[in-house]
Amino acid sequence: MRILFVSVEVAPFAKVGGLADVAGALPKALRRLGHDARVVMPLYRMIEDDPRWQLATTLDEFEVRMSSHWSKTATFRETELEGLPVGFIGTDEWYGASVNSETLYQPGGMQHLFFSQAVLTAMEQLDWIPDVIHCNDWHTGFVPCLMREKGGNTWDEVASIYTVHNLAYQGEFGFEVLDALDLPRSLFNSEKVEAWGRVNFLKTGCVYSDRVNTVSETYANEIQTPEFGCSLEGLMAHLDHQGRLAGILNGIDTDVWNPETDPDIPVHFSARNLAGKGECRKKLLEEVGLPEIAGAPVFGVVSRLSSQKGMDLMLKAAEAMFSLPVQLIVQGLGDPALAQAFTKLEARYPNNFRFVNRFDAPIAQRIYAGCDGFLMPSAFEPCGLGQMIAMRYGTVPVVRATGGLADTVFEGHNGFVFHHMEPMELLSAVERARFAYQRPDQWQKLMQKGMKTDLTWDNSAKLYTRLYEEARASRGILAAKTA
Repeated sequence: MRILFVSVEVAPFAKVGGLADVAGALPKALRRLGHDARVVMPLYRMIEDDPRWQLATTLDEFEVRMSSHWSKTATFRETELEGLPVGFIGTDEWYGASVNSETLYQPGGMQHLFFSQAVLTAMEQLDWIPDVIHCNDWHTGFVPCLMREKGGNTWDEVASIYTVHNLAYQGEFGFEVLDALDLPRSLFNSEKVEAWGRVNFLKTGCVYSDRVNTVSETYANEIQTPEFGCSLEGLMAHLDHQGRLAGILNGIDTDVWNPETDPDIPVHFSARNLAGKGECRKKLLEEVGLPEIAGAPVFGVVSRLSSQKGMDLMLKAAEAMFSLPVQLIVQGLGDPALAQAFTKLEARYPNNFRFVNRFDAPIAQRIYAGCDGFLMPSAFEPCGLGQMIAMRYGTVPVVRATGGLADTVFEGHNGFVFHHMEPMELLSAVERARFAYQRPDQWQKLMQKGMKTDLTWDNSAKLYTRLYEEARASRGILAAKTA
């Protein structure tokens, strides 16, 4: 099966969040199953300037006609990532020197409209029409729409899959979106692209795709409720009723996240030989300047600083946790108010707490490897990768039962779970973890359960293959009806 994976971020080329990890790993797993999977993403300047990638120019210049009054010249360049073909759409604006949450998600939406049309145009120019296009998050929501509204016979029988990685980010704009594409304003209705008076990219992707999925089974159920549906719970329930909504849990690249080979940790270890983990713990405490407290487990956090990630909840429970005692290391960037609160907390509890207020991937690796436990008290978590990485490194997760956290961490089996966003609930889960930590045999079993869990992309890739086949079957029926 020919599969084109479309994303605005792909690791290791450009990464803002977990989407990049998925886009870099899932297509490789699909290729291992024998599919001709390829990836296409924007050509950011940081990628052009990086000599590691050795980009080859496939299309020097081609015209991307957005509408009767708007067209742009683009380039298509390619490289390979461990046998995976990766294509890059370049143009003379939008894709700046570096990529972060501000440059990637800049307002206006026009760069994403251009990218969506350019992907289809490039595939036509290259004469490589896939069997399935797999689109991701709101930035690519108009790809399925353009396939159906403007694609003609070329795209009629090509199935489309749309993955919602986080429903909270939807891409909402005005009529100018439709006008820029010469799409009729009649599409601006509740059955098509409109939601709450705006053109909604994410809704558009869901409406026009043959199948929609989220990144965990629990999240697929949660987004059908007002609490998690972000004002689109009605649409999600409708998709589920139609049999078009599924949940497929993400995996992790276990070659990258591997305590036996990780170059950023001081000592390697495995589920068979855990001796090196104790040395990683010792070195981590030395690195962050945290004195060891006898009998106190060390918990780690690697996270964006936000209420969604439960950082405010953790602050409320921190003093009670320290009194148990436990120690805590938090690494992250985000909300300045939360950063300030964590800074003050460190000053008050210098023996219990360290705050690493910067992005530093090697230190993150050492936190995963060197801590005893890992906290993820998220208000919502579509999938979550942190708990999977932590388990891979023998670090026992304590999580709230939401989204992918509920699908991967199980009380007393490979971690500890609480249910309500209350400080005392988090504290109780940490207390249970500390109780187990003081019983080495019990704790080692928890560590090894996590380390031996199959967290690879292989099972997920098989489920995606089934979803692609369902979408292709549905598209064949739809194409026959409209012929």
